[in-house]
Amino acid sequence: MENETLTSSSNHLEQAPPPKPPPKRFIKNQIPQSILNDPSLNAAISLLPSNYDFEVHKSVHRVLSSGARRVTLQFPDGLLMYSLPISDILRSFASVDDVLVLADPTYGACCLDDLAASALGSDSSSTTAIAASSPSTSPPSPPYTSSLRSSKPLSAGEVLGCTAPTIGRSKLIDAVVFVADGRFHLEAFMIANPSIKAYRYDPYLGRLFLESYDHEGMKEVRKCAILKARKASNWGVVFGTLGRQGNAGILGRLTARMEERGIDPMVVMMSEISPTRMELFGDSVDAWVQIACPRLSIDWGDAFEKPMLTPFEAEIALGFIKGWWEKEMMPSCMDMIKEGEGCGKDSCNCSCGRVDGETDYPMDYYAQDGGEWNSAYARKSASVQRRPRLRAR
Repeated sequence: MENETLTSSSNHLEQAPPPKPPPKRFIKNQIPQSILNDPSLNAAISLLPSNYDFEVHKSVHRVLSSGARRVTLQFPDGLLMYSLPISDILRSFASVDDVLVLADPTYGACCLDDLAASALGSDSSSTTAIAASSPSTSPPSPPYTSSLRSSKPLSAGEVLGCTAPTIGRSKLIDAVVFVADGRFHLEAFMIANPSIKAYRYDPYLGRLFLESYDHEGMKEVRKCAILKARKASNWGVVFGTLGRQGNAGILGRLTARMEERGIDPMVVMMSEISPTRMELFGDSVDAWVQIACPRLSIDWGDAFEKPMLTPFEAEIALGFIKGWWEKEMMPSCMDMIKEGEGCGKDSCNCSCGRVDGETDYPMDYYAQDGGEWNSAYARKSASVQRRPRLRAR
């Protein structure tokens, strides 16, 4: 009998529960053909430079789908000149009443000032990004293979200025080719992979460059800053307010670490950190830790009069982890090092690194598997023992 079942505990028929609905499928936010093939919209987009992908079709679709009437735009300095044409496009094709343009620059997704957009009463905010070329979905041709792992939540091969995947030493990988018109993001990859040769292909110039990075020089400068900070009596913490660079979780963990060492830090909120602004504090602070962009310390740290550490470097200065120069080479690891490998053991406390070929200066500030100094860090809770399911007879 349909939708009925006979139970063994009784002799009467019992109505079976209704079948569970099928799981909802994840539907990608596909742009309708009516927007992609709109001749008037495409004509307006053609007036913008063709070597940039402003994702206008996507923006129009998102605004129309959300029903936003007031939209905020934010651009890098070099693209701010195109803010007015894009504003006109949104007014004409996305039924937008007001388009607000933030003059504060954005250096990436971490600088998107969505809080300011919300305070201005915006229904939607958008950061204009640059795409030099569309990603290829076809697999590489032989004899090339795709070997890059992802540094989650980033996709495979994706690199930020503060986060890059670590490839490690491998006989399959001799070099990588990085497609970009600048070195900023590539430098993050080179810091994370000091043993991998890096080439940069500039799609605008159509030229291939062999790039290098002064690992020893960078580490020596950062080592001096850390050693100087260890002698500091008064500490300060700069919480970056430019977009979402600052992270309250890091601030809480860092101040708690300092309190364990008997330090009562002064917390300062600042949108853009510069040597000139930091000099205004004079001698009231002996060492700073900035929770904004780690590249401020790595690239321009020697321009600051007082040590300007990253949260990772602060962990070393406070004595919670050892610096890369303080790790000793264990005798058991010498043979591995000669073979170009590392022991890969945290407990060994050697200078081989946590993973074979991994750098001892991590670039994992946005990686889910990074250390306590990064923005995505969360302690893994103990697994909950699930009760076995009971089946009705």
